Amino acid sequence: MFKKNFEFKNFFIKKKKNKYIKKFFRELINEYNNSQLLKSLSTSYNYSFKKNRINKLKKGKFFRVIGMGGSILGSEAIYNFLRNNKKFYFINNLQTLRKDFFSKSSTNIIISKSGNTLETIVNINLFCRKKDKNIIITENKQSYLTQLAKKLQSEIIEHNNFIGGRYSVLSEVGMIPAILMGYNERKFKQFNNLIKDKTFVNKLILNVAQIISLLKNKQNSIILNYDDSSNHLFKWYQQLIAESLGKKSKGFLPIISSMPKDNHSVMQYFLDGPKKNFYTFFSVNEKNSIKIKNNDFLINEKHLASKNINQIIHAQKLATERVFLNKKIPFRSFTVKKRNEQSLGELFCFFILETILLGRALKVNPFDQPSVELIKTETKKILF
Repeated sequence: MFKKNFEFKNFFIKKKKNKYIKKFFRELINEYNNSQLLKSLSTSYNYSFKKNRINKLKKGKFFRVIGMGGSILGSEAIYNFLRNNKKFYFINNLQTLRKDFFSKSSTNIIISKSGNTLETIVNINLFCRKKDKNIIITENKQSYLTQLAKKLQSEIIEHNNFIGGRYSVLSEVGMIPAILMGYNERKFKQFNNLIKDKTFVNKLILNVAQIISLLKNKQNSIILNYDDSSNHLFKWYQQLIAESLGKKSKGFLPIISSMPKDNHSVMQYFLDGPKKNFYTFFSVNEKNSIKIKNNDFLINEKHLASKNINQIIHAQKLATERVFLNKKIPFRSFTVKKRNEQSLGELFCFFILETILLGRALKVNPFDQPSVELIKTETKKILF
């Protein structure tokens, strides 16, 4: 399955001992029956909603997803990676005010695990109208959102208490928007197939072992992204890694670099600057990309005639990988063969399992974010 949808090359460094990572992986899989998080990655997960009720809302012409962090980054990644053409607007900050956000008729998907997220409360009061249809996803406890749902007589869909926001993309949080976009949520659920795939398991374990080794003298993970539609996927990944592992002075920061554009800005630094980074190359094969016309504008560049954009991007990626290899700069490389729900589901699964295993290897809790809570507390003191 993994080979069918991906070409994945691990870091070009010496193989590291991974017996501990293998042990962590076996322990993690053995926890499956008691882990709502792992079950959410599979088709055996029990949703807290009835699909037919969500399907009735699919005919809407305009959708807003309102949330912060893990409540919204996953569904925004799905929308952009799969290049959905329905009118979805993602409201995930306090500074973006667009006229089309104020549609008279909208279906709002409002998401907050706690039900009390400040920015979400503000955006609800900026954008939502009484005539809107609303789906509210939150924990089953007293909160601002549960009170709002009663006032609006809106349906509340329970946010699983045992799944943290940044891990929730394949639970209600990401799958309800995906269904409304027109996707089959079951196709994203690749966990059961992947853990039976020896290629996937071996590559995952080696990948984690090599990252642990690199962290002895590396600080940042640079994502060299050759697919603009994947930018939001890596914003999701950035939160997943940074918020899960950035504790006890440990972890690393994923930084997204837009390629091949950044060949003309920051690449010189990546190649010859401080050797504090390791890299991820990422691209998607596009069979139907635009071709260059063979006309007079090519002048002395006739070798580009009939080449399509995908071929040119692939050549630039391959050339950059060769230079990195010659300079002994550590990198791994993903090439997605097919842009569909299955391949995206596999990516979600790979990165989530990678993060949990890295947390165990680094001896940090990958499921909390204690220092972020301090900012929330201080903000309340100022506003009240």
